[in-house]
Amino acid sequence: MSALKVGDSFPADVVFNYVPYQEGKEALTSCGVPGPYNASKEWADKKAVLVAVPGAFTPSCSEQHLPGYIEKLDKLKAKGVDVVAVVAYNDPFVMSAWGKANRVKSNDVLFMTDPERNFSNSIGWTFMERTGRYALIIDHGKVTYAEKEDNPKLVTVSGVDAVLAKL
Repeated sequence: MSALKVGDSFPADVVFNYVPYQEGKEALTSCGVPGPYNASKEWADKKAVLVAVPGAFTPSCSEQHLPGYIEKLDKLKAKGVDVVAVVAYNDPFVMSAWGKANRVKSNDVLFMTDPERNFSNSIGWTFMERTGRYALIIDHGKVTYAEKEDNPKLVTVSGVDAVLAKL
């Protein structure tokens, strides 16, 4: 598969891994059980925003990219977004801890891993051995926005404001 573009169908076999948020497991050192998340199935009848970052707890991702999505979650929801998912190459435990470190206390923002970078590799959007920095809007199985950063240290076309402008 090549890069996704507007008008494409979201692939039918996209599975990420994640640790769902659980009450009582809010502590950074408390671990839930990771499991698969079939994004293709879960998002087939929803509007989803998928944001990929090169890595949890990295400077650009933690300081520039993720905060906007958390701060503007209400604006995304007001534009009909059902799911916001943040994906990186990290393992599910690291992604869960990153959500907790950013005080996300619900499944309103899903913190998921792209196992072996399978999805990112399939669309050619990686950064060295990591997931690339990109954003997708998937509306009922159709891609309505797909942009990858040329410079993975910058947050422009994958940032929340660019996504909000396309909703």
